[in-house]
Amino acid sequence: MKPRDLPLINTVSSPSISPRGGAAVISVTRPDLDADAYVGQLWIVPLSAHGGAPFRLTRGFRDTAPQFSPNGELIAFLRAEPGAPAQLYVVDAGGGEPVQVTDRKLGVGRFAWSPDSTTLAFSSREPEQGRYGTVEGLGSDAEPPRRFDVFNRTSNGLGYYLDRPNLLFVVPVPDVQAEPVVQPVASPEGPAEPRPTVAEPRRVSQHEVDHGDFAFSPDGQTLAAVAAVHETRDEDLRSSVVLLPVSGEGDAVDATFEHGSFGVDAVEYGPDGRLFFLAGELGEDGLDFIGRNSSLYVIEQPGQAPRRLTDPAQYDIGGGGMQPTIVTRPDGSVLVINGSRGTHQLLHVDSAGTVSALTEGAIEVSGADAAGQTIVVSYSAPDSYGDVAVVEAGGLRRRTDFSAALRETGVVTPTELETPSKDGYPVHGWVAVPEGDGPHPVLLMIHGGPFAEYGVHLFDETQVLVDAGYAVVYCNPRGSRTYGQEHGRSIRQSMGTVDLDDVLAFLNAAVAADSRLDGARVGILGGSYGGYLTAWTIAHDQRFAAAIVERGFLDPEYFVGTSDIGSFFGQQYVGEDPERIAAQSPQAVVDRVATPTLVLHSEQDLRCPLGQAERYFHSLKRNGVEAELVVFPGENHELSRAGRPRHRLQRFEIILDWWARHLPV
Repeated sequence: MKPRDLPLINTVSSPSISPRGGAAVISVTRPDLDADAYVGQLWIVPLSAHGGAPFRLTRGFRDTAPQFSPNGELIAFLRAEPGAPAQLYVVDAGGGEPVQVTDRKLGVGRFAWSPDSTTLAFSSREPEQGRYGTVEGLGSDAEPPRRFDVFNRTSNGLGYYLDRPNLLFVVPVPDVQAEPVVQPVASPEGPAEPRPTVAEPRRVSQHEVDHGDFAFSPDGQTLAAVAAVHETRDEDLRSSVVLLPVSGEGDAVDATFEHGSFGVDAVEYGPDGRLFFLAGELGEDGLDFIGRNSSLYVIEQPGQAPRRLTDPAQYDIGGGGMQPTIVTRPDGSVLVINGSRGTHQLLHVDSAGTVSALTEGAIEVSGADAAGQTIVVSYSAPDSYGDVAVVEAGGLRRRTDFSAALRETGVVTPTELETPSKDGYPVHGWVAVPEGDGPHPVLLMIHGGPFAEYGVHLFDETQVLVDAGYAVVYCNPRGSRTYGQEHGRSIRQSMGTVDLDDVLAFLNAAVAADSRLDGARVGILGGSYGGYLTAWTIAHDQRFAAAIVERGFLDPEYFVGTSDIGSFFGQQYVGEDPERIAAQSPQAVVDRVATPTLVLHSEQDLRCPLGQAERYFHSLKRNGVEAELVVFPGENHELSRAGRPRHRLQRFEIILDWWARHLPV
């Protein structure tokens, strides 16, 4: 795979199965270099072995997140036109012209069908009057000043959010067979009054705070939503399952706050009225988030305390990079996704908490749905960026192949490797090697997080580097996800210790195990926490020909108060004692660096603010180290995954140019 092959990357949404059976609907999205945007449409996927090939249902610019209505007659989805936010639409399940449901100033985020298929609930940011284009001709630079008395006020990829909370609304489903709205024109009596094209939604939220996932109760009278409505929400990470009356009559009820210190990820009702949710425990202070696996909980009856169904020491349900998924079944069981050793597997959990795996092997399940006896998943694998399959007793029966064109460009399947670290602890990861006998220069690649993980899916970062002639070595050191809570919590206030030992031990073992790898020619790169550990490594190990430090957590002291997570992240990961912070800070040991270093960052990164990179780069230059700073305008912390397609292409070209100069093949 070459950088120019980015448009061949097709990602698929979570599937939605028709209640009438026989087919699922998904969205398929890809980066488009000509449009410099992400484009995609809805696809129908027949599920039977002889049901025919998948086909495109819609032809919008970017159509995403489809869901069949409970009666199977309609499909709701989000449609975004170029330069405009996504709005909610519905289309006849048999095809036809989609009908617009919303016209929100800042667009629509999530949505859910009512059980009777007559109403849609959706989330949308409600802008404060005078901001965000609510007054024509008043630009953002001319808005009045913002005044704060709280710690948390920004979010990466969004910016300021307190003056545009994400609220919940309900709206009636339009009749897709009705006459279209035709606008009248002026008459001799005067100008015509415009006719509304969409129904006016009704607000359900009772608090001016961001709302996350939500679901209708079986009787359609209640919305269960994830929100932080407690008084100390600015001082901790707790969130609750809040019950909102759809009618607007009655008060919201916090169903979980008094029962535990939860950080809630997702919520869903079972057909029998039981309420399920995914959450991680956050400790007594509500801030102890490091290495906390999420679990499945159930509230049997209104007012009862939640009961935990899965053990966080054994299962990591729906956290991290996984899409939080709860699929409830008529028999009272639930389908969820579990992270395990770089894979994501579908699990079945019965009402007693008995867990059984429905998938296995080198796959990453990203979404699931079920109807009758049919279970469908979206997933990625070593040969796929995203596809759809039916879950059967013998394994997955694949129904799509959206990565065929990408495979034709030439992809390498990495080899799995496990090796003991310096202290004997097992380190698990992968090695991807170019064709030929070598010896090939080697790149040690480190993931972000740190409570995240490399996985088994077809990965553009690895494939581009291998295609350019580099052997890529990457692992999940201590601090990573999908290896248990102890593994994830092991670097708490000890960053740059055993995690450094792990990545270097893995590099040494990979070189020793394969004669095609040239251990005398090695480079190192990583982003976010990977940027941190790259910068930390080159201050302690001088073997590397060059380094790339991308969007790094580089200066913990100045992270506080500048990052969108600065009020808690550094406190939990490096502590608050100045000497202890300095003992884990790449900025504090930058004077030890002699390795040529490329510092990559994004101008609008609020997670690891640009100042982290600028100060680090300035110190390198002042110390006489060969260094270069590259700043991408208009991008945030997600550049490598979701940035403008042209910027993603340019990023790859800059990376390959740096390695060509400092570690030529």
